[in-house]
Amino acid sequence: MSLSKIINGDKVLLVIVMLLAIFSFLPVFSASSNLSYGIGGSSPLVYLIKHFIILLFGFILMITIQKIPFKNYRWISILLLPIGLFLLIYTASQGTMISGANASRWINIPIIGVSFQSSSLASIILLTYVAHYLAKYDLKKIEFSKTVVPLWAPIFIYIFLILPSNFSTAALLFLSIILTLFVSGYPFRHLFKIVAFLVVFFMFFLTIVKEHPDKFPNRVDTWVSRIENFKSAKNIDANYQIEKAKAAIINGGLFGVGVGKSVMKYHLPQSSSDFIFAIIVEEFGVIVGGLLIILYLLMLFRVLVIVHKVDNKFGQILVTALGLYIIIQAFTNISVSTQVIPVTGQNLPLVSSGGSAAWITCICLGMILSVSSSINNKKAK
Repeated sequence: MSLSKIINGDKVLLVIVMLLAIFSFLPVFSASSNLSYGIGGSSPLVYLIKHFIILLFGFILMITIQKIPFKNYRWISILLLPIGLFLLIYTASQGTMISGANASRWINIPIIGVSFQSSSLASIILLTYVAHYLAKYDLKKIEFSKTVVPLWAPIFIYIFLILPSNFSTAALLFLSIILTLFVSGYPFRHLFKIVAFLVVFFMFFLTIVKEHPDKFPNRVDTWVSRIENFKSAKNIDANYQIEKAKAAIINGGLFGVGVGKSVMKYHLPQSSSDFIFAIIVEEFGVIVGGLLIILYLLMLFRVLVIVHKVDNKFGQILVTALGLYIIIQAFTNISVSTQVIPVTGQNLPLVSSGGSAAWITCICLGMILSVSSSINNKKAK
């Protein structure tokens, strides 16, 4: 049985996903040398096998979720909304330590020895719930007061629980929601009120953090300092990672130094995840880096094609929300390596090494393919 029969979704999107996943093995294998020899650990082959197993399980997740009729995601999101809330509260309260550092964004599962970011799973739950809510109403006529409790309350609660320990994910999630609301036709004047309120709140929050740094988790200090260092660009030590990433891109030139010949991977602590785009450009060149960007743009184009073809409002909004979430994450990772934005810690979807991040991306793609498969099923009937 061919893969196209197993996955009855958008074939072009599937090809893009496969290309990104297959390509990822080369940079992950190369960049993992940093973990093997620079930091100390197992052979790069071990990390390559681990990456293969993670992607394999991710594709199993994607295929399984793609088989679920997408209309079922509506009631599933309602059911999972309080569960996601519980996971976020539990994660924030347990204060997990990983390699001696505070990692209150993670949950450990000791039975199978796996840890995952509850914020990533919660993001999918919230995006699906938002799509469910928006699909119920004529958004052009909706009153702001009627959306405060059922729509904005869950959004604010989720965002504020994620924010202290994982600013980048909170920002990514909020931006995805705002863009989804805008594209879906939610009144702009209502969006302006929300954004204005959050800007004021965020500035107030930063002031409180600076005045009372001991009252907040050390992750808050981390992202506050990253924002300040990005604005000043004077602290060489604090901007060490971004300087090495830029050096990697410069070393790569048009055609790169060759597969496995990166020098900067030994100087970048997160060379196989957060800064993998810089390593890709160094080894494969700007041309391949540009082709990688084109693949993500093509993925966005296929998402728009699916949105245009599906005749179900919930399906349209769901694909928009999940597609934007993946694409924004991709360009966030690329923007960090090119110093367009401060260091965030976001992976490059389907390319970076990592467990839960790759699985969450595959879950999103499975849901998108479920919507697109409904189009094919309708044509077949």
